[in-house]
Amino acid sequence: MSRHRMVVVLLEHVLPLDYAIPVHVFGREAPEAYDLVTVSVGGGAVPVAGGTTVLPDGGLELLRRAETIVVPGYADAVERELPGSLLRALAGAHRRGVRLVSICSGAFALARAGVLDGLTVTTHWSLCAELAERFPALTVDQSVLVAGSGPVLTSGGVTAGVDLCLHLLNADLGPAAARHVARRIVMAPRPADGQRQFVEKAVVPPGDDVIARAQQWMLVSLGQPLSVKDVATRFAMAERTFHRRFREKAGVPPLTWLRDQRIARAKELLENSELSIEDIARRVGFGTAANLRVQFRRATNVSPREHRRSFTFDGV
Repeated sequence: MSRHRMVVVLLEHVLPLDYAIPVHVFGREAPEAYDLVTVSVGGGAVPVAGGTTVLPDGGLELLRRAETIVVPGYADAVERELPGSLLRALAGAHRRGVRLVSICSGAFALARAGVLDGLTVTTHWSLCAELAERFPALTVDQSVLVAGSGPVLTSGGVTAGVDLCLHLLNADLGPAAARHVARRIVMAPRPADGQRQFVEKAVVPPGDDVIARAQQWMLVSLGQPLSVKDVATRFAMAERTFHRRFREKAGVPPLTWLRDQRIARAKELLENSELSIEDIARRVGFGTAANLRVQFRRATNVSPREHRRSFTFDGV
């Protein structure tokens, strides 16, 4: 059986873990199934974000034989314009039916090549807003680890690239091969639509306007049973007016914003305290452990206990 031809594109200031993941998973752990090479624009050495350089196997001409092209993340992806030769090569590969995948900020390269238009995609959670703003023809889902199917797939930040690579192994070689490699790299396999990205919520922006003050008050009152009417009354506004102005400023309705802040605070307490799930539920305003579990799993796809375990480093 001929090996699957996989090409990893190394852009300037490529993120080291982003390109190392596919090289390790496919080039080291499954060399009998994959013929993996690396390329750069021009074929020369590429600076790596954080220092050092990496020498690829060749230039963009190697993309012509690719069956899968992987674009790892790279620094300054939001602002950086990419060479037209690269964008044309990616667009041409897409037209030929080559599978295109990105890790982390590599999604910006695919978006600039026009291959993500009309698709639901993801990238590192901190870059999702910029990706959506700059490329309105695509839909961004910041919560998932892997988005897409078939010929175009994108993945979230950094180690979500492992999930993407295992997903590709499962699609190409079957679940047994994916499980075998997962065990080899000491990674628990999980479905592509399983656990979501760990997203840090932005701090409430400072401000003296009534909505900023309301947000600040809601944050210090998370443990209280708050309604839109309660907050609007406290700040001397009609409920409908408050709801409209809040949504204009925050981009979401007040209760959605409040739920997100409660989830964010619950994450902090799970990660940094030994409080019980019941105590955390009361402190963040969910009332009961049962309600916290329901809301937390809905927001993150994992239970509070699983989240706490993921961030426990004692004894390591």
